Amino acid sequence: MMAASRDILDVITAQRTMEGAGFPVRRPFPTQHLDNLDPFLMLDEVGPVDWPPGEALGAPDHPHRGFEIISYLLAGEKLHEDSTGDRQIMRPGDVQWMTAGAGIVHSEMPSPAMRDAGGRAHSFQIWVNLPAEHKMAAQRYQFIAGDQIPLGHSPDGLVTARVIAGEAYGVAAKIDTYTPVTLQDWTMRPGGKARPVLPREQQIALYIFEGRLAVGPQGQRIDEGQLVIFGTGDAIDLALTAQADETARFLLFGGVPLGEPIARHGPFVMNTREQLLQAFDDYQSGRMGVIAR
Repeated sequence: MMAASRDILDVITAQRTMEGAGFPVRRPFPTQHLDNLDPFLMLDEVGPVDWPPGEALGAPDHPHRGFEIISYLLAGEKLHEDSTGDRQIMRPGDVQWMTAGAGIVHSEMPSPAMRDAGGRAHSFQIWVNLPAEHKMAAQRYQFIAGDQIPLGHSPDGLVTARVIAGEAYGVAAKIDTYTPVTLQDWTMRPGGKARPVLPREQQIALYIFEGRLAVGPQGQRIDEGQLVIFGTGDAIDLALTAQADETARFLLFGGVPLGEPIARHGPFVMNTREQLLQAFDDYQSGRMGVIAR
C-alpha cells in the first residue's frame, strides 16, 4: 500500500530583518503571518553576508530560558561561549544543539580569524520549545562537527540528506532531543526526486534557501526563501526537473506538537506570565550566571 502524500497547507515567504548587533536575517517565522510551528518557535536564516576585514558582527552575551537553541553553520566561523564554561569555534557544516533549560547566558561572535580576515557568513538559528516538564531542565550543550553528521543518499546519487535529527535514507542522527524532532539539510540536483516518509504524528515543514523545487502531490513550484507547511499524511513529494539550471537546497524539519500555552518575551519562552517575570528576575539578579573570560 502506497504511503499517503501530505498536501500543502500553506506557503509563507520569509521576511527580511536585522538582528543582534546588526546582521541581516531572513525569517519565515515568527512573523505576523505565523507565530510558531509547534514545537518550533523560530527559524532564522542568518545571511548570507560578506563581511570586510574587521567588520564581522555577531550576537554578544544574552540569556535564554525554557527552550533549545540550534545553530547550524553553512559558511564562516563562529566562537560560541556560554555561562556553563563551554567554548567552541564552529566551522562550516557544524551543529550545536544547546538546551537553555533553567537558564543560560551565551554569545555567538565571529571567530578571531573571521573577525580579522572577514569573509562570508551564513547560518541558521532555530529555536525548539521544551515541554512544560522540562522547562527548568539542566543546561546541556551538544556539538557535532560537520564531518560527523550522517549522510543519506538516493540510489541515483541525485539527492543527499544531512541528517541532524531524525532519519533519512536509512541513516539516523546522533543528537539527543527531549521530544521527537526531524531536522535535515537536503540537496537535490537537477533530475532528482524524493518521497521521504516521515512520522505521521509530526508536523512537517520545509524551507528552501537555494534554488526552487516542485513540492506536494500537485508539484507546486516553491522558490528560494519560502516555507512550506504540510498537512497530515505519511510522505512528501519532492522533485527538481532535469532542465533546472541549479541545485535546490532546503531544510526539512518537524516535530510532535506540544499543544501547551506559550508565554514568550525576547529570550525567554515559558508557559505563564508569572514564569516569564521570574525568568527576568533570575537573569537580572545573576542567577543564570555569566560568561567567564
